[in-house]
Amino acid sequence: MADQARSEIIKDNPIGKGLDAFRASYTAVCENQSIPSTLDSLGKLGHDELQNIALVLLSTLQILPAARLLRSSGGRTLFSELPRLNSAITSDDFDLDGIKPLLNAALADSPDDVLIWDQVYNAVTESTPPLRPIASSVQQTPWLRNTSSFANSSEHRKYVDAVLKEELGPMYVGLRNFHETYFGDVADLETASAAVFKMCMEGNSPIFCEGWSGWPEDANQDHVLGWFAELSEKLAAFAEDYKSTPTRQRRPLAQPNKPIDGSIAKRKMDIGFVNDPEARKDSRCHWSQILVPGELKSNRSADIASEAWLDLGRYAREVLAAQDTRRFVLGFTICGSLMRVWEFDRLGGIASKQFDINEDGLQFVSTILAFLWMNEEQLGFDPTVITENGLRFIEIQRKGTTERLIIDGLMTRARCISGRATTCWKAHREGDPQTPLVIKDSWQYTEREEEGELLREATDKGVVNVARYYHHEIVRVLGTDDDVRSNVRKGLDIMKAENYRPERSMISPSRSTVGARKGRSSSTTGLKRSSSQTGAPLPPSKRSCSTSPTKAGSNALPNRVHRRVILRDYGKPIYKAGSRAALLTALEGCIEGHESLRKAGFLHRDISINNLMMNEDEENPSWPSFLIDLDLGIKETRREASGARGKTGTRAFMAIGALLGEQHTFMHDLESIFWVLFWICIHYDGPNQERVVAQFDKWNYVDMEELAKLKLGTVAKETIFMKTITDNFTSYFEPLIPWVNRLRKIVFPRDRPQEQEDERLYSRIKGILREACEDLT
Repeated sequence: MADQARSEIIKDNPIGKGLDAFRASYTAVCENQSIPSTLDSLGKLGHDELQNIALVLLSTLQILPAARLLRSSGGRTLFSELPRLNSAITSDDFDLDGIKPLLNAALADSPDDVLIWDQVYNAVTESTPPLRPIASSVQQTPWLRNTSSFANSSEHRKYVDAVLKEELGPMYVGLRNFHETYFGDVADLETASAAVFKMCMEGNSPIFCEGWSGWPEDANQDHVLGWFAELSEKLAAFAEDYKSTPTRQRRPLAQPNKPIDGSIAKRKMDIGFVNDPEARKDSRCHWSQILVPGELKSNRSADIASEAWLDLGRYAREVLAAQDTRRFVLGFTICGSLMRVWEFDRLGGIASKQFDINEDGLQFVSTILAFLWMNEEQLGFDPTVITENGLRFIEIQRKGTTERLIIDGLMTRARCISGRATTCWKAHREGDPQTPLVIKDSWQYTEREEEGELLREATDKGVVNVARYYHHEIVRVLGTDDDVRSNVRKGLDIMKAENYRPERSMISPSRSTVGARKGRSSSTTGLKRSSSQTGAPLPPSKRSCSTSPTKAGSNALPNRVHRRVILRDYGKPIYKAGSRAALLTALEGCIEGHESLRKAGFLHRDISINNLMMNEDEENPSWPSFLIDLDLGIKETRREASGARGKTGTRAFMAIGALLGEQHTFMHDLESIFWVLFWICIHYDGPNQERVVAQFDKWNYVDMEELAKLKLGTVAKETIFMKTITDNFTSYFEPLIPWVNRLRKIVFPRDRPQEQEDERLYSRIKGILREACEDLT
C-alpha cells in the first residue's frame, strides 16, 4: 500500500477513544502490582502480565475501523494479520521486548495514530517467529463441549444444561450503552417512547404513577404474565400514531405451561414476542415464530447465571436452531421488577444493566416498543439471504460477475448458541436447477484457517470423494465483514461489563494443569471448566478459574467471523442409505476420499455421521460418496495449533486417543469411521428409523476421560463387545454383527488402539467392507 493511501486511511479513521479500554486494563494490572500506571512501569511487569496486556491491545486494535482497511506487505488486512501475532505472542519462543515499542506508543500521554499503526506494521511483519513443533495436544485445537455435537440424543434438560453452561462460558452483564447499541436505530423509537410514557402518566387514572398500575406486589409469575401481556398491548396501541413506517405486526405471548413446538425435548417458555398477530393464550406456537424470548422470575435474587440467565439461554438456543437465517437473538429477563435486555450470539450471551421497571418506566416503555417495532435485520436475521416472490436466494461475486443462487431448502442447522453454528442449504444457480450446490454458513474463530481455501486447494489437487470447491467469502452485513465483536455486538466491550474479570478471558499457560498419557504421541488432558465461570463474579477468596490446555492467546477476547462456502457436491448422510450394501459401499468411498485428501497433504479431523455423505440419485452429478466439512481440517504438515478455541471432533465418534489428548493423526480418523458404523447400527433401524438408546445417549454428555473409558471398555474384550452389539444392534443391522467385530479386531489389535501409525489400515478396512457388501448381496 502506498504511504499516501495509508496516511489517508489513518487520518479518515482516527483511533480516538478506541484504546481507552486497553489503557484501563493496563491501569488495573498496575494497581494489582501496587505500581503506578505510568509508561515506566512496563519494565516492572512480569512475563504473564506483560503478555496479557499485549493480548488486550491486539484484540482492541483488531476491532478498530482502520484495521479492516490497512494492509500488510503480504496483502492481508491488519484485521486478518493481528490474530496471527496474537497466537505468536503466546509462544514460549516469542520475545516480548519486540512488542514493547507498540505498547509504548499506545500508552503515550499524547498518542500518535500514525506511530501506533507503524508499530503495528513492524510487529506484524518482523516479530512473528516460527513456533516450535511439539508433539502434544497443547498445540492442537482443544476441546470445548458444545450442544451442537449431540447425536441421537434425548436432550434431557439435566444433561443439556451442563453442556450449555460450558458452551456459553462467562455471560457478561451490565454493559454500558447496550440499549443505545441495539435500539438506537429503531425508527421513531425515542420520540414515540417519550410520548407514550407521557400518556401513561396522564388522566384521572394514570397507568404509571410511582410505578405501574396493576403490578402484582408479590411478583407472582402467573399474575406478572397477565399484567405484562395486557400492558404491552396498551403500549403498542398508544404508540401506533407515532410510527412513521409500518411494521409487520407482532404481539406478546404468555404460555408458561404450554410446550412450544419444534424442539427435540419438550421446552416451555414463560413469555416473549411472536410474529403471529393472532396468537392468543391458547394458540399453538413454534420456535420459528419466536422473535424475542423472555424469562420471568418472581424473586429478584434469581438474576444470576444458574437461574434466569441459563433459562433464557435455553430458549435462545431453540430460537437460533429453528430460524435458519438468525445471526443473533435478543431477549429479556424480569426478576421481581428488575429487567435486563440480553443478546445471544455465536460467542455467548451479554446483557444490559439491570433496571427497575417500576422506577424507570420510560426505559421499560422504550424496550417494549423496540421489541414490537424492530425490523428483521435489527432482530438478528441475515439480510444477505433475500426473499422475493416466494423464493429465497443469495448473491455472490464470482469471476467478476454476480451470480444468484436460489435456495431449494434447508439441509441442516446446528443446534447451539456459541460455536461454529453451521447451516447448510441445498441450492442451485438461477437458470440451472439441474446442477445442485450446497451453501454452507458458519461462524469461525478468526484465527482458524479458512475452510474455503483448504477446499479450493484440495479440489485443484484432484482430491477424489471430497466435496468440491465452488466459491467462498466472508459474509458482509452493513458494508463490513460480519463478525461478532464489531458487527453483531457493534463494538460493545465486555471489559466494561459489571462482572468482567480479566482472568476469565485471559489465562496464562503457566496456570494450566495437564497430565500426560502414553500413546502414539505425548498428550495432555485438561481440567473441566468451573461452573462459576458462567455466573456473576465470586468473592476474591472463592473465585476459581480452571483452564483448558491451550494458549493464552486463544482465551483473550475471542472473535468469530461469518464465513460462507459454496460446494459443488450435494448428497445425504450415509445413515440414510437405501440399503445396507449401499451404506457399506458409501463408507468405503468416504475412506477413499479421506486417503486421497491425506495424500494431498490434508487431515480431516472431524469424522461423524453427518460428515460422510452419499448420492443415490443418478441425475445428480455429485460424487457417489464423499466427505464434507473441513472446518477442523488442517494441512498435515502443520505442527502448531490454530490459536482458535474449539473442538477436534464430534464427541460420540472421537477416537479413544483423541479423547485423551493425543495429537490427532489419520489413525484417529480411521478409528472414528469404526465408531460411525457402530453408532449407525445401534441407532437406525433402516434408512429413516432413528431411535435414542439410553446407554449411549450419555456419550453426548460425559467428560472426555469417562467417554474414553466407556469406549475402551466396549472394545477391550471380544465377549463383551459381541454382547454389546448383539443386544443393541437394530434388527435391520443384525447381519453386520460379524463384520463389525472383524473391523474391531483390525482397528483395535490386542483389544486396544494401535500405538503405531499403519497406512495399511486403509486397505484392510476397505477390504472388510467390500467383503461384507458382497456377503449381503
